[in-house]
Parts: sequence; C-alpha cells; structure tokens
Amino acid sequence: MSDTLRDQLLGLGFKAAPKPERKPDPRRDGQRPPREGDARRGPQGKGRPGGNARPGQGQNPGQGKPRSREDIDLAKAYAIRAQKEKDDRIEAERLKQEEARVRREAKVKLDELLKDKALNDEAADIARHFPYGGKIKRIYVTAEQLRQLNAGELGVLQSTGRYLLVTAAVLDEAEAIFAPAVALRVDPNAPAEDDPYADPAYQVPDDLVW
Repeated sequence: MSDTLRDQLLGLGFKAAPKPERKPDPRRDGQRPPREGDARRGPQGKGRPGGNARPGQGQNPGQGKPRSREDIDLAKAYAIRAQKEKDDRIEAERLKQEEARVRREAKVKLDELLKDKALNDEAADIARHFPYGGKIKRIYVTAEQLRQLNAGELGVLQSTGRYLLVTAAVLDEAEAIFAPAVALRVDPNAPAEDDPYADPAYQVPDDLVW
C-alpha cells in the first residue's frame, strides 16, 4: 500500500492496524523455556513429596516373595539326594569295570593253568550231562572217565567256550583262580538222586535246546 493511499485512508477516518505484540524470546534473554510438568512443581523446582518416583519404583521387579525355611530345606534335600544318586552311579560303574578287569585277568591265568591239562578223549562216546549256567550241558567221556568223574576224581571246567575234563587237583587250582569256571564237580558222598545225570542211561528229552 503506497503512502499516498495510506494518507488518504487515514484522512477519511480509518485507523491503522495495530502491530502484533512481540513476545520475549526466553532463549535470547538467557532464560530456560518452561517444560511440561513445571506448573505442577512447587517452589524452587520441587514437586510433590517423593519427587517423580512412582509407586513400586526402587524395588527389584524380579524379586519375588522370599523363600521360606521349608523351601530352602527341601531344596537342600533334593540337592543332597541328587548328589548321592550321582555318586552311587559312579561307584556302581567303577565296581562293574573293576569286576570286568578281574575276570579278564583270572581267565588269562586260567588259560595258562589249563595248557596241556585237558583229558578229553577224541574216542570218547559216552555223553555225561550236567547242569551249568541254567542249562543242561554235556561232555563226552570214556567208560573209565565216567567212573572217575562220578567218583569225584575228575571234574569239568569251562574255558574259552569248551568243556574240559581235568583232574580233581587241577579243578581245585582253577576254582581258586576263577570259581565260575567250574562246570562239574561231583560229590561221591552225595545221594544218587542229587545227580540223576550220573547214570549214562539217563535220557535227555528230544526237544531239549542245547
């Protein structure tokens, strides 16, 4: 709007529009701009008692109810039992390995003892049956060997999957080394019904699984 037109309007009674009031710039004046929540603060910037802390603040959110004495004792009991079971398993495995080692060493000694000690006769044709390992086993002997076997003068040992006829003295030595190897030892003073297999006429059932 030119000055001429402005002067004309003023002359006709029009008033000039008031200039907008300029608000002070707090940043230019060195003052901090007001922040949200300042209105709720009291004198000297203090808020309500407790500051801005909310209920529950200052506590560990993961902290639950303290465990009772009973819970602690129960946890200890479970831990003790678990450790004992672990120790028992370790001890059982140790004994198992030790037993296997002893058996291996005993069998080696037994094999050395039985070298050239077996009395098995390839011409033997009499089957002498005997129980061993929960099953009925047999060894072929001669008539004289059968008599000696039933008299306790001979015995039978199991070694490397074979049944060996040996003297009573060798049987005693073998038993001292590895007792489970003794497959047949006859007590001549025992009643005859205690060993029905001593009779060569004893018939083994046809359906017996060897």
